[in-house]
Amino acid sequence: MKHLLDQTRLQTAKLTWIVGPPTFRTLRRWALASVAVNVGITVTGAAVRVTGSGLGCPTWPRCTPDSFIPVAHDDISPINMAIEFGNRLLTFLVLAIGLACLLAALRLLPRRPDLVRLAWLQPIGVAVQGLWGGLVVRTALNPVTVSVHFLVSIGMIAAAYALYARAGEGAGPPRRLVNQHVRTLGFVLTAAVFVLLVVGVVVTGTGPHSGDAMASRFDFDIETVARIHADVAYVVVGLTFALAFALHITDAPGHARRAAWTLLGVEAAQGGIGYVQYFLGVPAALVNLHVLGSALVWVCALRVVFTMRSRGPAGATATEGADELDRVPA
Repeated sequence: MKHLLDQTRLQTAKLTWIVGPPTFRTLRRWALASVAVNVGITVTGAAVRVTGSGLGCPTWPRCTPDSFIPVAHDDISPINMAIEFGNRLLTFLVLAIGLACLLAALRLLPRRPDLVRLAWLQPIGVAVQGLWGGLVVRTALNPVTVSVHFLVSIGMIAAAYALYARAGEGAGPPRRLVNQHVRTLGFVLTAAVFVLLVVGVVVTGTGPHSGDAMASRFDFDIETVARIHADVAYVVVGLTFALAFALHITDAPGHARRAAWTLLGVEAAQGGIGYVQYFLGVPAALVNLHVLGSALVWVCALRVVFTMRSRGPAGATATEGADELDRVPA
């Protein structure tokens, strides 16, 4: 009987956590979940491509011309169809968590307009991705549309991480925790990481994993674009080391220094994967792992930027945050 009562209390607590009045902590949990599922669907999208399943569902929004779900089709492998349809189904999970973020932000007391605006980007982003995914299918996986599809996911990851970070802060103006020039270096690094991602999708759109035999490719020399990608990666690593060193010698907060060194470690692992996959002829498994690494580098870069400033504790008012501005390092 006692065990039954304990289980009932546990389930009640879980239900209260889901439907009860949200807190900044619950909003952060939903936002972190949104980061995770957006990273996840980016990786599964790459799996669709490397398995040649990009047109496993040859139409949109239906899977086949006469069905919304997979049915036997003479020209399409059932496995490829299942992989592509499975990736489409994951969109509903991303949408559900995005809506949970929005509802939590709308019901938060006191309501924070900045958090509501960031939360709206999640369901809106899913809608944009869904419509753009239809264009990807209708253009037979044109590399331009596929590249934009990936970059929109990168944008959604950034919005979800911003929501996660801002939900743990007050509503005041940002207060720098590091030297102004060091923070500028952090912004330059983040921009360089984004450029690296853009060059990466060009390499992907030029390489062998098109997603389907019918798909076109960028008309670039793969050796050239791969070298450019590597060069940009070296710049990113150099900027990251410079930032980590600058944070160390300026006695920046410990969490900012740890974030920078973590980013450098993730970049080193990502670079190792990139070189191995290149010399092994770009095997599908390593391509998927490289895409995961790209998303993690992006998340870690965003983390570095957010650790270099503060808006006060969660729940602090704009006035309370402004009172701390005079304690900014020079």
